[in-house]
Amino acid sequence: MSPKNMENQNWPKLKSFPMPAKALVSAVILTIALAMAGAMGQIIVHDIIPTFFSSSQMEHRGGKSMPELEQTSDDEADDQGRGDLFAEELTEMEMDKPSFLHSKQFVWLLKWTHIHLFGINMIFIFMGTITLFLDLRIRTRTWLVVLPFIGVFIDIAAMWLKIYISPVFFWLHIPGGGLFGVVFGFVTIKAMLEMWLVRNNFAE
Repeated sequence: MSPKNMENQNWPKLKSFPMPAKALVSAVILTIALAMAGAMGQIIVHDIIPTFFSSSQMEHRGGKSMPELEQTSDDEADDQGRGDLFAEELTEMEMDKPSFLHSKQFVWLLKWTHIHLFGINMIFIFMGTITLFLDLRIRTRTWLVVLPFIGVFIDIAAMWLKIYISPVFFWLHIPGGGLFGVVFGFVTIKAMLEMWLVRNNFAE
C-alpha cells in the first residue's frame, strides 16, 4: 500500500464520528442548504423573472409591472434595475457623469462583490471542512474543496464583465453558479449518507 493510500485510510471519516459530531455537521449542512434554497428563490424572483419576462408580460399575467414593484423608498430607488441579469439599466450613464470611482455602477459592484465573497466563501469553508472527512480519494476531496471557490470567482467576474465589457458575459453565471451548486449538492448527499446510512461500530 502506498503512503498516500495509508494516509487516506488512517484519516478519520464522517461515518466514524461520534453522535454529537454527526449532529453538529448535519445541523450545519441543513442550515446552509436552507440558506442556499432561499438564495435560489431570490435569484429566480429578483434576477431571472425580470430578465426574461418584460413588464408587459407580467401585466398580462395579472401581476404588477416591475417599475411598480420597485417604486418604494428613495434609498431603494438607487438600486432599481440591479435585478436584471443583463444589467441594462446599470450600464446606462447619467447625464452628469460622475467619476468612475464614484459612479453608481462601481460603488454598487464593490458592495455586491465583497458581500458575496465573504458570504459564499464562508459557506464553502464550512463545506470544505466537511469534505475533508468524506470517504473519498484524496484527489477527489481536493477537487471538491477547490472547485466551489473557482465557481464563486467565475460568478463574481461575470458580474463585472457583463457590466463593463458586454452583457453576453451574463452566461458565465451558469457555469459559475452551477459549479458550486453541484458540488454543494454532492457533498451534502454524500455526507448525509455516510453519517446516517453507513453503519460503523465506532460511531455510537
